[in-house]
Amino acid sequence: MSTDRKHVTRTTPSPWQRAATGANLLAADGSLGVTIFEEMTTLAVKTGAINLGQGFPDEDGPAEIKAAAQAAIAAGANQYAPGKGTMELREAIAVHQGRFYGLRPDPQTEIIVTTGATEGIAATLLALVEPGDEVLTFEPFYDSYGAIIGLSGATHTTVPLLAPDFMPDVALMEEAFTERTKVVLINNPHNPTGAVFPREVLQRVVELSARHNAVIVTDEVYEHLTFDVPHIPVATLPGAAERTVTISSAGKTFSFTGWKIGWLSGPEHLVSAIRTVKQFLSYSSGTPFQGAIAVGLGLPDDFYTGIAKSLERKRDILSEGLRAAGLDVFTPRGTYFVNVDTSPLGISDAVDLARRLPALVGVAAIPVPVFCHPEGAERTRSLLRFAFCKKTAVLEEAAARLATLRERL
Repeated sequence: MSTDRKHVTRTTPSPWQRAATGANLLAADGSLGVTIFEEMTTLAVKTGAINLGQGFPDEDGPAEIKAAAQAAIAAGANQYAPGKGTMELREAIAVHQGRFYGLRPDPQTEIIVTTGATEGIAATLLALVEPGDEVLTFEPFYDSYGAIIGLSGATHTTVPLLAPDFMPDVALMEEAFTERTKVVLINNPHNPTGAVFPREVLQRVVELSARHNAVIVTDEVYEHLTFDVPHIPVATLPGAAERTVTISSAGKTFSFTGWKIGWLSGPEHLVSAIRTVKQFLSYSSGTPFQGAIAVGLGLPDDFYTGIAKSLERKRDILSEGLRAAGLDVFTPRGTYFVNVDTSPLGISDAVDLARRLPALVGVAAIPVPVFCHPEGAERTRSLLRFAFCKKTAVLEEAAARLATLRERL
């Protein structure tokens, strides 16, 4: 009997191919590219440019949080944490949600700690959706959303956010919902646009989700980084709590992005389903960091108002340089990011400009089209995103360099 194996030609994409396609990493010829963040960071290093592409701070957060982590390591908190997260941190999350939003999740059954918000999103989508389902997001969308939706086998549908305010058209949002919409994934405050959605937009999301029996998943990692507008968690709105999973993390609020401590909360039946998947991804996360983040969540109100005010000043420093360059600046209401339109300089291809910018003026940015499907990429083809979560002196130097762009083109 022959032992030769028949060659089987795969007619459907592999899971990794679906993930790569969802994140815009797979070319038409099947070749695999790198993320735009890696590409821009490599260019910044090569040219010595100031990297305003990837959204990470260039200085540590509060000293008392760092000291708490160091003390925990010294005390031996270096083995696996419980899969749900330490009770100390889960209780601190519950208190935080009550203190700021009047929510009262049960730390025993309605909260789990994750390896950053990214894992929380991944575990949630992998737990709740499958091929044939649809996941609805706004567009532009954070790239990991597309990757995980693709990995799940679900279909990624979108509602456009249009400049200058990047608010969704309610009629288009209503049209985007179908009988197959299983999850609505909302990033608020929104990366990459910097939009902060008002109550009426969020309430309409709730109403449409209820009509179509969809779960709402909210990515709220920038919840404390809004500028003169309130952050409104979807779970606080009428009719939302029983169908909403709320996700956040410590990285953006406390400037410890490398610790990768995130969390999610929601109704027990949804959290249990998500925990079933999450425990077979990372199982547990950063034991000595969990108690330290619990300390951070208990910091006084002036810390939280202070980080937003400081970031707002940095936004304005960078925006001044961008306007001096002749760019059309869309002032964000939250997050780390400011978007600009390059078309006033006669530029229609932001991807090409992003690749030239480090050598031109010594600053790196991210082109917005990479956060979109093809139609959305065409709609945003002249937009660039800059991160302003850097030291003031760095932003002042970046602003001065950017101000010379017009004369260097």
